[in-house]
Amino acid sequence: MMTNKKNPFTRPSFIGAAALTAFIVILGLVLAVRQLVAGGGADPDPTNPSPATTAPSTPSALSADSICGLSGLVESGTVASAPETNWEYEDTTAYPTSETYGPGEMSPEGVRYCFQHSPEGALFAAANSVSQGSGAHSEDWIKYFLSANAPNRDQLINDAGESSGSSSIRMNIMGYRVLSYDANSARIDIAIRGAGSGRAVYGSIIHNLTWESGDWKLLPKDSEDPLPMVQIPDLAGYISWGN
Repeated sequence: MMTNKKNPFTRPSFIGAAALTAFIVILGLVLAVRQLVAGGGADPDPTNPSPATTAPSTPSALSADSICGLSGLVESGTVASAPETNWEYEDTTAYPTSETYGPGEMSPEGVRYCFQHSPEGALFAAANSVSQGSGAHSEDWIKYFLSANAPNRDQLINDAGESSGSSSIRMNIMGYRVLSYDANSARIDIAIRGAGSGRAVYGSIIHNLTWESGDWKLLPKDSEDPLPMVQIPDLAGYISWGN
């Protein structure tokens, strides 16, 4: 049965709730709640970034230019087949990299950012959020990735900073769907597999993205549910992609 999990930023208590089943605990952790709700660190350096030396600025306005000069602009389209990808690891979670699609830069705090202004760039941004949201640099990443126009942004970050968690859950990106894309916004569905405590589960996490200040940022449609997520029975309908 599909199980929707509301308020991943504002309901960290469900992680250890004894009343929840092992499947739901796995699902919540796999979907990056463990550290996605553990943000609240300082903003990256609010100066304009130069390659691999300066942290990205906090987003404030739409821009057609890449924050790091990454070339390529696609105004409409999709990603019909899995793009050529180099997979690297953050802890035990593989994340996609590409000289073409990004990430094009890394801040001194370890935040990977700057993705191409294209459907593939949006896909790579969403997929990188899975590992960065559950990794060691999640605090700085959340402050950068969450759009300046996110509803109740300050409250979401404040609530995120009050929570923490840990787990031995392993997760892998398994596939994707580009639900919509234009030059200003994208809706990307990332399918993942989580395993722990002798169980495995598939999950879907939907990223509502906006092109803002030269990069893709998360712009939740609903502050009550900033990262819509659901347990899925299998990978039917997804384009296979992963390491």
